[in-house]
Amino acid sequence: MAELTLRAVEKHFGAVQAVKAVDLDVADGEFVVLVGPSGCGKSTLLRMIAGLEEISSGDILLNGRSLNAVAPRDRDMAMVFQDYALYPHMTVAENLGFALKMRDLSASGIDRKVREVARILELDALLQRKPRALSGGQRQRVALGRALIRDPKVFLFDEPLSNLDAKLRVGMRMEIRKLQASLRTTSIYVTHDQIEAMTMADRIVVLKGGEVQQIGTPTEIYQRPVNSFVATFIGSPPMTLASAALSGDGDRITLDFGRGQSLAIPQERAHALKKAGGASAQVGLRAEHVELESGAQSRSEGDVFVSDVVLVEEHGADAIAVVRLGDHEVLARVRPGAVRAGDKARRFRVDTGAMHLFHAGTGQSVV
Repeated sequence: MAELTLRAVEKHFGAVQAVKAVDLDVADGEFVVLVGPSGCGKSTLLRMIAGLEEISSGDILLNGRSLNAVAPRDRDMAMVFQDYALYPHMTVAENLGFALKMRDLSASGIDRKVREVARILELDALLQRKPRALSGGQRQRVALGRALIRDPKVFLFDEPLSNLDAKLRVGMRMEIRKLQASLRTTSIYVTHDQIEAMTMADRIVVLKGGEVQQIGTPTEIYQRPVNSFVATFIGSPPMTLASAALSGDGDRITLDFGRGQSLAIPQERAHALKKAGGASAQVGLRAEHVELESGAQSRSEGDVFVSDVVLVEEHGADAIAVVRLGDHEVLARVRPGAVRAGDKARRFRVDTGAMHLFHAGTGQSVV
């Protein structure tokens, strides 16, 4: 059992506050991903959990026991680094068994554990090779094996796939997730890649400027972002934001996007925006909220706008069209071949009930 708790954890580098009052509860066996742009504090936070970086204030606890004064080697955690950190002069078998050798295990015990881990990670045929004779994916599996063989209470991953090519990253993230799911080892994974976060995590922690913006499941983060930063950072293609002014009253309330284009919105959403003090809003639209109108599909003219097609990206199963809504460019998900760049006056329908509204000043979500 390994329950990890962070309470008001902070890190200062001189006058710079890199991590700000982070609170986090990680359940036993949970896979939590820390995600955010470069410099948001995610790797610093991971290093504090590992004990490689001292905390400035707060508490880190494992199963209720404070780790603040516990040395890294005594925390019962194993870390997988971005650069693999393999010993170049050792074979795969020697790299895997090195941590056990330091614990004075018998040669037969080390050999048994090495072969067990090699079987799990499909490294059996590579045990006598040295790192220079391995591919990037094979080296990463050896790095995983070095962590796995220690049978730690917590796995820590610091952007372990960033050195791999795109195709290999997809395969390796599936391998890591399957391995963690079978072992049920509590895991903290750091990445700047929001697709990795969405596909791997039980829960995601979104960080910006050292502060936690939101914690939730991938579905919660995607469908109910708490602010415009989370909304635009999570999702592929990203959510687009368009400024709009609230106008009208009574039965018809609209968001005006400029150039004479507006969309009617449900009254309850308009009232929530007004209650939040907003005469204007940032409107968040995901590509699936905007689609090509197909005749009788539209419920009313209030959810339709007309636009030329600026650009089309073909993705195979679908396509993403760049279209203009007032003064802004937004994305629409369409069928392959349904529109072409340069098409004039095409009609697009917006799911006004699903689009997101953010306060124009604070960026906070308005329900």
